[in-house]
Amino acid sequence: MLFVLQAEPQPPASPRKVTSKMNIKKEQKEKRYRPNVAAIVLSSKYPEKVEFFIASRSDIKDAWQFPQGGIDEGETPQQALFRELKEEIGTDEVEIIAEFPEWVSYDFPEIIAKKMYPYDGQRQKYFLVRLKPGAKIDLDTEEPEFLHYTFVPFEQIFDYITFFKRPVYKKVLNYFRKKGYL
Repeated sequence: MLFVLQAEPQPPASPRKVTSKMNIKKEQKEKRYRPNVAAIVLSSKYPEKVEFFIASRSDIKDAWQFPQGGIDEGETPQQALFRELKEEIGTDEVEIIAEFPEWVSYDFPEIIAKKMYPYDGQRQKYFLVRLKPGAKIDLDTEEPEFLHYTFVPFEQIFDYITFFKRPVYKKVLNYFRKKGYL
């Protein structure tokens, strides 16, 4: 005698569950990130003395950061890096020491998101660079983005940096430290 076992029929998936999952996906807005480069600029005294360039933005009170800017269509991240440095700090006389191996993203706080519409945040490529000896920083550029700048040791960076950039800066700086650059 031969017995054939049959699996018990399973009830069909609830259409209500499938529909609700689909609606959730549709309701979630896909975030738009602006392609961007950022420069962690070390003074020309590097590697003997490790000092970081930070500057206060002209459009946001007490917002200190590293130089950064958008990548134009057809531009490589390295080309954008040199262009943005020239536009923001008046010099592109830097040597690239290292590049962060991945792109990192962050969301804009609400007050900045309105100004940066249609973008929700930035997707950035970070470079660690050293000012060449004799390079002159000049914030009085065609469209000044910064009011003041200073060079600070690692231990003081986060006393200045604006709150929403801190997690990304920590990630990138810790990577460069771990790799022995800082």
